[in-house]
Amino acid sequence: MEFQTSAGDLVPSEFITEEQSRQLIGRPPASGAWRDGDPAGDRQFAPLSNLKLESGRVLANYRIAFETWGELNHEHTNAVLVHHGLTGDSHATGDASKEHPTDGWWKHIIGPGLPIDTDKYFVVASNVLGGCQGSTGPSSLDTNGREFGTSFPYITIRDQVNAQRELAHLIGIKKWHAILGGSVGAMHSLEWAIMYPDEVKRVGLIAGPPALTADQIALNSIQIQAIKSDPAFANGNYYDAKPGFGPHQGLALARRMAILNYRSPSELNNRFERAWQSGVSPLGGGGRWAVESYLDFHSNKFTRRFDANSYITLVEAMNSHDVGRGRESLEAALGSIKAKSIVVGISSDRLFPIEDQQIIADNIGGEIIGGGLQVIESEFGHDGFLIEDIKLAPMIKALLDS
Repeated sequence: MEFQTSAGDLVPSEFITEEQSRQLIGRPPASGAWRDGDPAGDRQFAPLSNLKLESGRVLANYRIAFETWGELNHEHTNAVLVHHGLTGDSHATGDASKEHPTDGWWKHIIGPGLPIDTDKYFVVASNVLGGCQGSTGPSSLDTNGREFGTSFPYITIRDQVNAQRELAHLIGIKKWHAILGGSVGAMHSLEWAIMYPDEVKRVGLIAGPPALTADQIALNSIQIQAIKSDPAFANGNYYDAKPGFGPHQGLALARRMAILNYRSPSELNNRFERAWQSGVSPLGGGGRWAVESYLDFHSNKFTRRFDANSYITLVEAMNSHDVGRGRESLEAALGSIKAKSIVVGISSDRLFPIEDQQIIADNIGGEIIGGGLQVIESEFGHDGFLIEDIKLAPMIKALLDS
């Protein structure tokens, strides 16, 4: 495949190939959620019950999907919990397959001889409560045998941490050697260290804020509205819709908005410039700019692995994040952390800019590795925590080995 620059020159395309385009042949499902009866792959399932939520509601008979690597030692002192980002899942390492729609999001970080060394550590990753890849969420069946949909209860970051804690105790872990994650995973890691300081020895906080700002909540609200504005959303009751008749357009639009927050302007400008995909000009000729094709492909691919109701649930949980909420202050909450920590920001992050991580580093209690905020210089924006393996690896290793 080739794309064409606005000057008319044909240039080989490294963006969206014919092979990639073939992945999107056929209509998207009404929901890309993992459902009961689908192949489990490497997922394990923890049946849990009676989780009291911050709202006061009780979620009974819920389930957390998780994966593990390595062996738990006799003393149960080598367990490491890794948290995924907003739309990630328990498949933190390993290749994509029929059972797992994406490659492991830290496949170059977790494994034998890698920074999170599975020859040394017992590594756990779970799909968060409210997710759609095996844990109980809106696409799960309620007591009446119907999908929860919009009746799924409102949950917070702290609720999700409490669900993970129940999982930890079920599999015999009372204290973690380390807990770490990026983006929303950093929010979970922060709350773990504040809520249960005696159960966390080390904490890694990567590209996450201490609280969501009004600007960040505003960006999230537009994504939620994009989904709800899709007529096929049907007030969240779309699970019986045939392929192609679910809320995939609204979900894809929300994903397009998110991608622009995840990447930096300089990366998009340098990567795509004013090139267009194929030989058809977008200047009145009906063609598409290369950056448009990039957004189209990744947003449409996303609708095949995610659920619209889950997206809303998880974004609203993210909006709840504020470590100072209900506590003396944000600074006091950060100061209460006992765990040894590392705080990492991405230089070009426009979703959660390094000023957010600076607040954490300036106020966190206990020892901080490196004496302060560590900054990864990257043009990849927020997604640098998933892309910059070589730069992130020694920081993670320093945390685990400290």
